[in-house]
Amino acid sequence: MNSGTSPPLPGRMPGRTPEGAPQPADFAPRDVARALLRATRAGTLATLDRSSGYPFSSLVNVATDADGSPLILVSRLATHTANLEVDGRASLLLAETGKGDALAHPRLTVLGTFGAIAREESDEPRLRARFLLRHPKSELYAGFGDFAFWRMRVVSAHLNGGFARAADLTAADLLSDLADAGALVEAEEGAIAHMNDDHAEACRLYATRLLKAPEGPWRCVGIAPEGLELQHSGTALWLPFPQRVTGPAELRGVLKQLADTARATPT
Repeated sequence: MNSGTSPPLPGRMPGRTPEGAPQPADFAPRDVARALLRATRAGTLATLDRSSGYPFSSLVNVATDADGSPLILVSRLATHTANLEVDGRASLLLAETGKGDALAHPRLTVLGTFGAIAREESDEPRLRARFLLRHPKSELYAGFGDFAFWRMRVVSAHLNGGFARAADLTAADLLSDLADAGALVEAEEGAIAHMNDDHAEACRLYATRLLKAPEGPWRCVGIAPEGLELQHSGTALWLPFPQRVTGPAELRGVLKQLADTARATPT
């Protein structure tokens, strides 16, 4: 609820939805939202048309920074990029697909402001590597002069988890706090390579035993304080950790714990 006369966060609807209404006992909005954010590979980007102000929607590939901030790779020749260059405010719709009514599946709208990442910025190589792990085919054009990575500064989000399962979320609800996790961010690239080169079987077991995913050569494509990003072909998964980790030593312990649990879990 907003105090005083401060405006509501984008996406909220004061007076239209019952504030403080109890959530279903089996509904954990933050967990559902973070899983959608980390495991969705493409989404609907809505920008503001630079000529008319009308909403303009397009489809983009999506990855995340270490804290969960959405990343996109777009060309200066695209309409949505021209719009962002004038006004960076935008939203991303990330939806889970499946059988039956599309509206029965969870979807997340993330609102914020996109900013371009210049190639000379110190963060650019790390963000590039993170995005290309999620979208390896993008390497075919990521180096073209008209393409650049953009990162969203998240302001708020709205989750619809199906009938009677909706929640307004703040940026803090959605993103990982990296204030004490610098060592984990620094070690991420090496840890991902080590997992994929030396512990591919553990990645497979995480996906198939713990997340009940189909068999396949599952790979690690991202590590955050709260969980692991896994991917096989066009499917990405989010594996939450049993406890938050902030450095390599804690990460090794949690990954071993998860591997032991996965091996003990029947198929």
